[in-house]
Amino acid sequence: MRAVVQRVTHGAVRVEDGLISEIGAGLVVLLGVGRSDSAQDVRYLAEKIAHLRLFEDKEGKMNLSVMETGGCVLAVSQFTLYGDCRKGRRPGFSEASPPAEARVLYHVFIDELAKIGLKVVTGCFREHMTVEIINDGPVTLLLDSKKNF
Repeated sequence: MRAVVQRVTHGAVRVEDGLISEIGAGLVVLLGVGRSDSAQDVRYLAEKIAHLRLFEDKEGKMNLSVMETGGCVLAVSQFTLYGDCRKGRRPGFSEASPPAEARVLYHVFIDELAKIGLKVVTGCFREHMTVEIINDGPVTLLLDSKKNF
C-alpha cells in the first residue's frame, strides 16, 4: 500500500463541480492499494500516518501529529500510485489492486483512521475528481507499507 501524505492548510474534492468533501489544516492522503496488500498494510499505514510528527510545535519544530493538532484527514483513492513507467510512454497498472478489492481496503483504511480518533473525510472511489491541495511547507512524504522494515 502506498500513500502520498501532504500537510495542508486546505484540501477539497469536487466531482462534476460539486463539493464532496473539504478540510482545513490537516493531511491529504492519496492512497494506492496494491495487489498484494492486506489488512496488515492498512493498519501499518493508518498508525504511521496518525502519529507522524509533521506539524510544528511552539518552538517551530515538526514535533506534533495530526491527532495532537486536532487536524483532519482527507483520504483520496489514487490507483495511479502503482503506475509503472519503466517501459514505454504509457504507465502500466498491473501492480494496482483490482477495483473491488481496492475499494474494500480503502474503506478499511478510513475506518482504521477513525478508530484511532481522527476525523476523516473522503473522495469518491472510482470517480473522476478534482482534488484541491494547498500544501503547507511544503511537506510531502511518500510511504510504502512494503518498505516498513
